Amino acid sequence: MTEYRLRKRHRLRQKEISALSERIDSVLGTTSFSEKDVVDMAEGPDYDVVFVNGKILAFTPSGEAFLTVRGLLKYGASKRFVTVDMGAVKFVYNGADVMSPGVVECDLQISEGDLVWIRDQKNRQPLAVGRAALAGDRIAMKEKGKAVDSIHHVGDKLWLVEEQNE
Repeated sequence: MTEYRLRKRHRLRQKEISALSERIDSVLGTTSFSEKDVVDMAEGPDYDVVFVNGKILAFTPSGEAFLTVRGLLKYGASKRFVTVDMGAVKFVYNGADVMSPGVVECDLQISEGDLVWIRDQKNRQPLAVGRAALAGDRIAMKEKGKAVDSIHHVGDKLWLVEEQNE
């Protein structure tokens, strides 16, 4: 069993919760948690994580707030998506970076360096979160090379923290 150490967990105030959820909502085009929810933040080994009502639903890689895969499953999102063909799913599911030829669709508003979420073509369900290596229009052109660097995926240490708590 993999251990994921979290430290300095603290409860966020209503103003902090509102600001955090507004940043996430504007980036992803969703409606996530609100001041009515119990929101805590803790330091992880790679990035801070955000607990919403006891579940890790967001995180802050490089200080930028974004939903985790579980958060995306709960709240959904309409922006910053990269859709991969079904042949790429097993690789992305296991933490591989997304290669441009495997992309079938993406949000054209993505800029290089943006956090994005990866979904499968058939079910449109989130598989991973990563950082765009190319802008959305270049990803859509299916150039050679890497399109997204994977940060968090189904089955990684962060995902398993929640399974241990269930």
